[in-house]
Amino acid sequence: MTLIALFFLASAAGFLLEVGYARLMNLPRTGRKCLLFFPLCPVYGAAAVVLTLLPEELRSVPALFALLGGCLATATEYLFSLYYEKRWHVRFWDYSQLPFQLAGRVSLIFSLIWGGLILLCFPPLLALAGQLVGILSPALLAGLVWAFCFDWMVTGLLLRRTGDRQRLRWWLSQPGPGHGQERFPIL
Repeated sequence: MTLIALFFLASAAGFLLEVGYARLMNLPRTGRKCLLFFPLCPVYGAAAVVLTLLPEELRSVPALFALLGGCLATATEYLFSLYYEKRWHVRFWDYSQLPFQLAGRVSLIFSLIWGGLILLCFPPLLALAGQLVGILSPALLAGLVWAFCFDWMVTGLLLRRTGDRQRLRWWLSQPGPGHGQERFPIL
């Protein structure tokens, strides 16, 4: 159950990190989530769960944890990018303009960032996930998993059919306050 809570926490934190990064870098508002309904970036959640495979002895040595964790997170990022491209016919990120990148799916710069984020964020997220498991009912966590799976499948079908990530920004199809403004600008 802790891994489920960790997955959701890291996916939500990843979404917030993506939104913050986009705002900080003045990137266009293209939407930073990877699902139709949930504001989540599952690659972050999957990477966090994969990090739990590292033995505690390795996780307790910061430099080693940053290096190995960064490699595992980068591998997870590569596999997710490949999946999104081959199965859903979309690319959520493209590092092809950066030096030391591989097929635009991963880059050395972001691999180093992964390593730093792992040192800063993984221990508190893991501890919080453990606390949440003690508070939340198993039925609620199971419901979240079912809702996530439904969202994943619907998102996959939509993106496979359209190949258009902008379809995930469904709230823009309805006029917001002031005719055409975004109703939920953070997403």
